[in-house]
Amino acid sequence: MSIITCRSHLSQVSSEHSKGQATENLVHYIGGNSGTWRITNAVTHSGEALKPATHVEIVNGRLTRLPAKSAWALRAVVSTTRYITREEPRHSESLRSAWQNTDSSSAALLLVRKSAAWRSLDQVQRREMLEARSKQIATRLRFLPAIARRLCFRRDLGDPFDFVVWFEFCARDTAVFDDLVAAMRSSEEWLYVEREIDIRLTRD
Repeated sequence: MSIITCRSHLSQVSSEHSKGQATENLVHYIGGNSGTWRITNAVTHSGEALKPATHVEIVNGRLTRLPAKSAWALRAVVSTTRYITREEPRHSESLRSAWQNTDSSSAALLLVRKSAAWRSLDQVQRREMLEARSKQIATRLRFLPAIARRLCFRRDLGDPFDFVVWFEFCARDTAVFDDLVAAMRSSEEWLYVEREIDIRLTRD
């Protein structure tokens, strides 16, 4: 199924999703000419770009009809943090607390698809790369609570992005977020990314 969800297909999409995923875990990121968040910049670092949009609206739960003149709709399922060991439950709690307490005015929507080579790795190999090699889990935690993150998985829905990651932060912490993204892109893990779109937004 395409990353671009057409209006005529949306009811069918929601019906198919409800069979396998809890509705309360479903979130839609809708790009168009109106919405709570205004797009200030959109950069396609690799792969195919999305259609142009000026705003993004976020709708939680089931959606049966797209707003008029929508350019695209990204469906995603909010998931628990993966690659967490027994020694790391407090880190997961920190992520939830940061999201709940955010009063941010800036945001970023990061869309990522990894290669077949990444999917061929087993869970142990991926964990080793994230923690022992790339140190990505530790890196991300350093930026809490300034950066709140909502991580969603799309591969379970059969769509071409593996991850839809929504970040919120205060405008004064934009440089902190840029440092976080730079650390992610310099990691060994990012060598497996074949499609990436970075959308920056401000609360409209």
